[in-house]
Amino acid sequence: MPEQNPYAPPQAQVADIDELVTGEHAPALWNPNAAASWSLLFTPIFGAYLHMRNWEALGQPEKAASSKNWVIGSLIFVLLLIIVPLLLPESKGMDAIGRACAFALLITWYYAMGKSQQAFVLGKFGKAYPRRGWSKPLLAAVGGLIALFAIVFVVAFVIAMAGGEF
Repeated sequence: MPEQNPYAPPQAQVADIDELVTGEHAPALWNPNAAASWSLLFTPIFGAYLHMRNWEALGQPEKAASSKNWVIGSLIFVLLLIIVPLLLPESKGMDAIGRACAFALLITWYYAMGKSQQAFVLGKFGKAYPRRGWSKPLLAAVGGLIALFAIVFVVAFVIAMAGGEF
């Protein structure tokens, strides 16, 4: 029989509470709050993708499918926000509308999907769950931004060579 410290505080052995505190059965997740915050820089595509992967790890295929739809929809929306101004005459009004639409997309995604995962994870695991690393998703996001700038440059170059105006 192991010796117990008589000066240690009393401890209750409750299995379900111990699991919540230690996070033993919680899957490794990206912090949903941080994913939403990084979406300010990397668009909702980034946050929706990480939330999709989190929902998959949490065993929530319906919510993962919904997040996947947000990834695809956000990708199309962002590409349209980039390509459409290349085809129209330059104006400050169009730039302002583009920025407002991008911000509206972020806010809509956050309140429609992002916030629900934060509440779910907090309610189920609290802050005691294994965390996934950020190096791979952040490097992928930076690589995606570089690729996006390269695509925009090529499209703008092709339009300029075809006689389009900027």
